[in-house]
Amino acid sequence: MTVTIYHNPSCSTSRNTLAMIRQSGEEPVVVEYLKNPPDRARLRALADAMGLPIRGLLREKGTPYAELDLGNPKWSDDQILDFMLAHPILIQRPIVETPKGARICRPPETVLELLDRK
Repeated sequence: MTVTIYHNPSCSTSRNTLAMIRQSGEEPVVVEYLKNPPDRARLRALADAMGLPIRGLLREKGTPYAELDLGNPKWSDDQILDFMLAHPILIQRPIVETPKGARICRPPETVLELLDRK
């Protein structure tokens, strides 16, 4: 099974999720999205896979969300994506993708729905 985690090593939830993946016996593809952010098409695909609107990928806490006025409905999906590409810290974390689907794994135990039980 291929498991990909969009990971921020500074985030305890992301670290715990990564540990749970490894404890399941999987060695995931780890994408440190602050260093290597997903492109526009990948962000759209992740939102679609999770059944979320683009705004569902936005993180508020510890980000420039308020300063950029991202709660304002005037911003289109393309503009929201532009903000996430310019400021990857705005992308929710951790996002995990497996053949079973994709989820924002908050709380970390959410990842168990995406893993094979061994």
